[in-house]
Amino acid sequence: MSTVPQSSTGAGRYAPSPTGELHLGNLRTALLAWLFARSTSRRFLLRIEDLDSGRVRPGIAERQIACLTALGITFDGEPVVQSRRLATYQETLRSLAGVTYECFCSRREIAQAASAPHGAVPRYPGTCRNLTEAERRSRRLTRPPALRLRADRAWQTIQDALHGEITVEVDDVVLRRNDGVPAYNLAVVVDDVFSEIDQVVRGEDLLPAAATQAFLTKLLGHCPPTYAHVPLAVNVEGRRLAKRDGAVTLSELAAHGLTPDAVLSVIAQSLELAAPGEPASLDGMLERFDPGRLPREPWVVVPSGGLRSGT
Repeated sequence: MSTVPQSSTGAGRYAPSPTGELHLGNLRTALLAWLFARSTSRRFLLRIEDLDSGRVRPGIAERQIACLTALGITFDGEPVVQSRRLATYQETLRSLAGVTYECFCSRREIAQAASAPHGAVPRYPGTCRNLTEAERRSRRLTRPPALRLRADRAWQTIQDALHGEITVEVDDVVLRRNDGVPAYNLAVVVDDVFSEIDQVVRGEDLLPAAATQAFLTKLLGHCPPTYAHVPLAVNVEGRRLAKRDGAVTLSELAAHGLTPDAVLSVIAQSLELAAPGEPASLDGMLERFDPGRLPREPWVVVPSGGLRSGT
């Protein structure tokens, strides 16, 4: 693991889930998070988000770290592993008891609720928000409850380096699933606070969650981080890149003769931090890095017997 000057303040992070090998889109986002952090003299941390035990695959976290290392991406300190922090999440939930409530709704029931807003991001319609104690006791007999944040229709503003100032209504998100597992929106906030993360760089598909996470951070008595939600890598049909789209992981690309250095150059070119055919290095990319000049459109990846890309 590398170190940065002691005078640096704050930290950025990359937080993969160990459910499969990192593909080009994941690697590009990791590289951007590294560039944002290092260009501002921040520490850069790794977090393993492995709470979804049904999808976590043994050995994948180690392979993900190996892929990042192969590209030259460095981290400071040891990784934070979420599955080792369950007691901390439970303690935080107890501290939030005054602003949470039990929810007995299934995903299907929420989707079918007549009062549910119909938009790109479904919002909880409030079905269980005002149940009486007698109603909760009755429902516990047939279904264990999840635990939701009682946001009370609050509004939250965030600052995003690529999207500007965004103000949205905070959703009553799940903080603990009905199987007792801490939910993503709780764990990510608790871990960012624990690690003193003040800069979050991630895919723009997570932008809708940012305001709620910022609101929860403030509830815990801390300042929300700044954000940069970066464009995704997509296939030719405009869908988020996935392994089914062909050779998109380092191991698959290696089978077509592409070294990690060659893959780094392709990613650098997609960010306009290297010219076509120019070998890339992290130091060279860092020297040229300017968030204001990053491409704002998705990166269209066309794996075909190797790798070529277009925007």
